Amino acid sequence: MGDGAAGAGAGAGTTPAGDFLDAAIALLSEVRDGEAENVRAAGGLLARTVAEGGRIFAFGAGHSSLPAQDTVYRAGGLAVMNLLNVPGAVGVDVRPATLGSALERVSGLAAAALDSSPARAGDVLIVISLSGRNALPVELAMNARALGLKVVGVTSVAYARETRSRHSTGTFLKDHCDLVVDSRIALGDAELTAEGVEAPFAPASTVVTSALMQAIVAEATGELVRRGVEPPMLRSGNVDGGHDWNARVMDEYADRIFYR
Repeated sequence: MGDGAAGAGAGAGTTPAGDFLDAAIALLSEVRDGEAENVRAAGGLLARTVAEGGRIFAFGAGHSSLPAQDTVYRAGGLAVMNLLNVPGAVGVDVRPATLGSALERVSGLAAAALDSSPARAGDVLIVISLSGRNALPVELAMNARALGLKVVGVTSVAYARETRSRHSTGTFLKDHCDLVVDSRIALGDAELTAEGVEAPFAPASTVVTSALMQAIVAEATGELVRRGVEPPMLRSGNVDGGHDWNARVMDEYADRIFYR
């Protein structure tokens, strides 16, 4: 095995699986230390929004939708996390799968999605985009702020340094956010190389970004407690009493939950 994109060395007796896990662990340590202040700020923003009666939305296109989805209707998570849905762009369930990537580059789609969503001034929108260079995440951030929402961007700032924007303004997602959390993922999102493999492989962006999203939610939960607000947490439906607990929480916060 060769050195990974994140600098994970490969020694005698290592395996591809071990090398990937080492690279992922190194990246998680990097964002834990390097993004702690931004994660705390993002968690504080979410907590303040919940305490003041606002709603929270998260969006990601393609594989960037996975960390967003991981926070919605999640055991151990906040019940008020909602997915901002842009049909055809959220997952790889469309056919052909390349259509989702194409939709990310369509200007005007973000405005239509926001206009038809329940998002309003005072809410928070978390936009997840590894590259932050396509029209959809850029315009979601721009339009959301114009509507009075606060925007948190979870992205790799390296892409803004090393690639060109695909938006007409030449800007990136990071340029239109109230807060930016840098995933620290290197250009290309592949941690390993090996003789006989013609392209870098083993992407870690989902692992790292999902961890960052859960860290933000954890910070928000702690901040709500510090504010004297009971966090609207969901419990697992696979433990006794879980469904009854969740029904109570979801009824209490029904005006801020849009996935039922």
